[in-house]
Amino acid sequence: MKNYKIVNIRTTVKSDPVESVLIIYTGGTFGMVVDEDGALAPFNFGRVIDRIPELRSLELKLTVISFPEPRDSSNITYLDWQDMAYIIYENYAQYDGFVILHGTDTMAYTASALSYMLKGLNKPVILTGAQIPIGYIRSDARENLITALEIASKKENGIPVINEVCIYFNYFLLRGNRSQKIRSSTFAAFQSQNYPYLAESGIDIEYRKSYLMPHDADASLEIKNKFDDNVIIVKMFPSMNRAVLETMFSVKGLKGVVLESYGSGNTMNFDWFIELVEKMIKKGVVIFNVSQCSGGEVILGRYETSKKLKEIGVISGGDITTEAAVTKLMFLLGQEKSPKKVAEKLAQPLVGEMDVQKMP
Repeated sequence: MKNYKIVNIRTTVKSDPVESVLIIYTGGTFGMVVDEDGALAPFNFGRVIDRIPELRSLELKLTVISFPEPRDSSNITYLDWQDMAYIIYENYAQYDGFVILHGTDTMAYTASALSYMLKGLNKPVILTGAQIPIGYIRSDARENLITALEIASKKENGIPVINEVCIYFNYFLLRGNRSQKIRSSTFAAFQSQNYPYLAESGIDIEYRKSYLMPHDADASLEIKNKFDDNVIIVKMFPSMNRAVLETMFSVKGLKGVVLESYGSGNTMNFDWFIELVEKMIKKGVVIFNVSQCSGGEVILGRYETSKKLKEIGVISGGDITTEAAVTKLMFLLGQEKSPKKVAEKLAQPLVGEMDVQKMP
């Protein structure tokens, strides 16, 4: 058991709060304040009410579990995903919802991974963060946290409104495994190009219920926490060098490749390229084709340049994001021993991360 830091916070003195939310602080820009020397230092969550007095109006029982050492999200690995999933699993019955404070750079990867790991999830898991630290006057941390907590504790007729892993950022709630960080210099950091937003925060929080994962009263939470990180991402570009690609494909122990192709799944159709890809597939390496385009969709066979890929066994990722694709590939390689079984499950949505490919 790791030495997590635990702080219990009561947001109201008027009554005993009915709803409870567990906050998991992993690190990132959100939890930084300016210390006496003018340097950025980790925030003491025991004093969160002092920094965000608006929390008192929520009337929530809050608990904050902090990683022993804050993690820059650029350093996040699947071991951290396992820790987050474990914390949620161990505390699942005690809390109505969960909020994960996370650095923005890899937040979409973590949200995607957790969506696969938390099988049978019937409560909200909301990831959020900030572009500007909470210690700065213009920080977006306050609004993001307050609204994430509201969403994580929202129920109707005793049933959670949200029953999936989401990202809340800059007034919009997005399906976690459909999200991508697309901007680094504005508050509108995240977008979901291929799936509608789930809620919008204004005067009220307006939920778009037809797009939400339904509540399953018969489901129970399980953790599927095995990953295999023997994967690479290959981004296509004009005049890609054969020797470079051969070197990438020669990595010892390689089991999976996310192939970022042009447009609707197109690659060069040079004989040497097709032969290399086919050779890898015959060796048991799974090739998962996703579009480089923001909002793109792979439809293998639509054009001549992708027809051969389909014939040799490249798997179409449909409209999946690269973040959801690479975590899904790592996840399935960790769960299944057979490349054929991995390929079969890659082609189908697990938890709403993709639409099934439209046939040309």
